[in-house]
Amino acid sequence: MQTVVRQKVAPCLMFDGQAEEAMNLYVSLSNDSKIVAIQHHGPGAPGKEGSVQKALFSLGGQEFLAFDTPVKHEFTFTPAVSMFVHCYSEQEIDGLYKALSENGKVLMPLDEYHFAPKFCWVTDRYGVSWQMILIPSTT
Repeated sequence: MQTVVRQKVAPCLMFDGQAEEAMNLYVSLSNDSKIVAIQHHGPGAPGKEGSVQKALFSLGGQEFLAFDTPVKHEFTFTPAVSMFVHCYSEQEIDGLYKALSENGKVLMPLDEYHFAPKFCWVTDRYGVSWQMILIPSTT
């Protein structure tokens, strides 16, 4: 029996106190991006007051959910799941690489590879993994 998914599927990012800071960085790097809605923990809430209880943000039209977990976990983000960005100019990929690798970790440096004229894979300062590829112009 096939299940029909009617709702929109969106990545959900769990942070440990940096959700709002991360969202602000991400939306600053991409056109057509914004924080759509954000709700903070108030006094007496299970999370730290002022931290993100739940948020919705959009990057280039793709919606993401985010929150700051009130519970300490033994896990965090892993490069096994990454955000994959198609870049359409060298300026775009160079800028994203610089911003997202700052205080993060470079898994594959920005370079030419057999599968792309320019590609990189980084983990940003919040632990989120990003792959970026330059899509050559066909004109």
